[in-house]
Amino acid sequence: MTTHPTSANVLIPQALSPEATGPAGLGPEAPDPQVLTPELLRAWAWHRQGLDGTLQGADAADVFTRAGWARSVGGANPYLTLFARAGTSRAQADADVLSLKIQELPTARGCTYVLGRDDFAWGLQIGRDAAVAPFRVLARMGVERGEITLLEEEILHALAEAGSPLDPKQLKDLLGDSVRNLGEEGKKKGAATTLPTALGLLQADGRIRRVPANGRLDQQRYGYTLWGLPPTALDDEAARSLLLERYLGWTGGATVKQSQWFTGFTLANTKAALAATGALEVPTASGEVLWMMPDDVGRLTSFKAPAEEQIQLLAGTDSLVLLRRSSGDLFADQDKGKNVLGSTLALLADLPDHPIFDRGRIIGLWQYDPGKSRIAHWLFAGATPAVSRRIAEVEAWIRDELGDFRSFSLDSPASRQDRIDALDAAG
Repeated sequence: MTTHPTSANVLIPQALSPEATGPAGLGPEAPDPQVLTPELLRAWAWHRQGLDGTLQGADAADVFTRAGWARSVGGANPYLTLFARAGTSRAQADADVLSLKIQELPTARGCTYVLGRDDFAWGLQIGRDAAVAPFRVLARMGVERGEITLLEEEILHALAEAGSPLDPKQLKDLLGDSVRNLGEEGKKKGAATTLPTALGLLQADGRIRRVPANGRLDQQRYGYTLWGLPPTALDDEAARSLLLERYLGWTGGATVKQSQWFTGFTLANTKAALAATGALEVPTASGEVLWMMPDDVGRLTSFKAPAEEQIQLLAGTDSLVLLRRSSGDLFADQDKGKNVLGSTLALLADLPDHPIFDRGRIIGLWQYDPGKSRIAHWLFAGATPAVSRRIAEVEAWIRDELGDFRSFSLDSPASRQDRIDALDAAG
């Protein structure tokens, strides 16, 4: 693909689709930076995330492919990700996990996300380096690679003999002295035994997979079972380029720093992947430069923010928030000084509460109070009928399908009571 520099320092690629091209089909016309205001870019990201109704009725795997993998830390974010975009029930999501249409797997930066089937193999490949890293800690404590390899084989044999998932305690009991206890030194370094490292390597290779103990994604009790996932045909460079292409599509554009945070790539690998994807630099009204996929540059040129309210309650780890990890960009100027429990919200990388959105802008915060089966909330400018209606819908969905809405595995009604009280007081 041939490119030409422009006066706006934006690369204009040739041979793009007609609807994404400028005069004479030479490439997408770069939007005027002054048009790309924070307000427009918030609405654009909202659209790219499918939160404007464009993913309604889509199956779970398609949602994760088009809007981004759902971060899973033993919380309910994967369920709300699907419900907000596609209207998916918890029962359907659990059925999709059971049938291997979607799975929770370690991938970018070694973090666990829920992915669609087509992304399993290369998603695991992206997380392979993170799975190998714990062995380096073990090596410094005298554990040789051969010992871990032998333990991996014994784990596979134990799972084959069992014929059903085994949790880590069951495996440890079965394997006995094959699992080495690393004592106090190991505990200090986060490696009490050799078992987690062996399990992580097997999972990264697709030879085993985790199975939720009760079939639900919003907890962290798992067993392991044999898998045998065929490896991807991609080399590591191609896998990195694919992830960055997906990431820029999910976000609608991001800075190099934001891209590096999500992917965990080095600067050199990031630059190589950006070049491979054909991504373009797009200046914005704030002076920030976003990298975007060429087709998105063309679409953004003609994009108009929705005129009517579009209200969603999302998790604090939703892709709209987490992929860029710059929550300050999601607040209107008049709300950037808002604070709760002594913290200024717009200055935090991670939100302390779940956000309420209207077309990409945070208009309030919420938490679920299971003791009263209600959503505690704080709306910065008060409720409109659309906001009240959506709060009631999500409240009923949580009550009837989830029972509670945990942010992460150790979240509990007691641990969030102070936040619930603060939201009630602010509201």
